[in-house]
Amino acid sequence: MNILFEVWSLMKSILRMTHELKTIVNAYKMAKEANSECVLATVVALDGSSYRRPGVRMLITRTGQMIGAVSGGCVEKEILRQAQTVFESGIPKMMTYDGRYRLGCEGVLYILIEPFIPSNETLATFDDFLIARRSFIIRAAFDKEERENNAFGSSFVFENEFMGLRPNFKMNENKDTFEQTMNPCFKLIIIGAEHDAVQLCSYAGLTGWEVTIIASASEQKSKDDFPGADKFMTVEPEMLSLENIDDQTAVVLMTHSYVRDLKYLLAIKETRPIYLGLLGPANRRERLLDEFMEYYPEVSDEFFDAIYGPAGLNIGAESAQEIAVSILSEILSVVRDKKPMMLKNKSGRIHS
Repeated sequence: MNILFEVWSLMKSILRMTHELKTIVNAYKMAKEANSECVLATVVALDGSSYRRPGVRMLITRTGQMIGAVSGGCVEKEILRQAQTVFESGIPKMMTYDGRYRLGCEGVLYILIEPFIPSNETLATFDDFLIARRSFIIRAAFDKEERENNAFGSSFVFENEFMGLRPNFKMNENKDTFEQTMNPCFKLIIIGAEHDAVQLCSYAGLTGWEVTIIASASEQKSKDDFPGADKFMTVEPEMLSLENIDDQTAVVLMTHSYVRDLKYLLAIKETRPIYLGLLGPANRRERLLDEFMEYYPEVSDEFFDAIYGPAGLNIGAESAQEIAVSILSEILSVVRDKKPMMLKNKSGRIHS
C-alpha cells in the first residue's frame, strides 16, 4: 500500500497545465455570464523547491471563488487576500510567498496576479486550438519586485498572433519573461466496457485526461456508465475510424475478448499513440501479436515500440482500482520519459 500511495502521489503532482487552463477558462465564461469579475494568479518563477512548478494557475472571482490551485493549499488564502487590490485598481501586481518559513518546501514563489478579461475572439481561438489539438504558448511579463505595474501581464500566442488576457495589453520586452508551451490535453482511449474499464476511466478523468470509451454494441453500455468520460462510442472494429491520435494520446485495449482485441488492434494499426496498453498476461500478448503479424506483416517498428503488455507497473495491484493506478502510472512514466522509482530513493529535487 505504501508503494501504491507513492505512485498515486506522484501522479497527482504531475503537471496538468492545459486541462487546468481549460477548466479556468470555462469557469471564467460562467463568471462572465454572472457579471462577476475575475483575476488570474500565475506562478511565474521559483527560487528553490515547491509543491508545484512555475506555470500553475488559479482563477479568483469577485465573490471569492477560487478555481485551480498553485500549491498544496497554504498559498491560496494569501493570493485571495492580495487579489483584492487588483479587483479595486485593475492593475496587475507581483507577490512573493516564502515557503521556507511556512510550508517547509525551501522555496520562494513569485506570483503574478492580473485582471483576467480575455476577449470573445481570444476565447473562440482558444477553443478552436483545443478542439484541433494544436499547441500554443502563454507568455507573461513580470519582475520579482513586489509592486503594481501595468506592464505586467500575460498573452496567449496562437502561432504568431499575440492575444492579451486583458484589453489593450501589450508585452513589454524589457521585463522578465515566463514562457510556457501548452500541448493538447492528454487523451486516453479505452477500448472495452467492463468493470475495470469503468475504474480506469474514472481515475483518468480525475487526473485531468480527456477520456474516450469505445465499446461493442453487444455490451449495452452508455456514457452514463463511465464517470469521467468525455466521449462514448459504440462501434465495431470494422467500422472504427480514429482520428487525432497523436503523441498526446494513449490507448488501452481491454475488451476481455481475445477475438475482439485482435480486431480492434488491426483497426488501429495505422495510428501512432504514444502508449498502447494490452491487458492480460505475457503469453496472451505474444499470441495476440503473433496473430496480428500474420494479418499485417508490414507493421511499423514505431507501432510495436508503443505497445506495453501486460499493461501497468509492478506495484502489487490486485483490485480494479489498483490496476487502474498501475496502468495510469505506467502511461505517465512513458509520457514523461521517467523510470519509475520510490521518491525516497531519488537524489536531488522531486521535479528534476
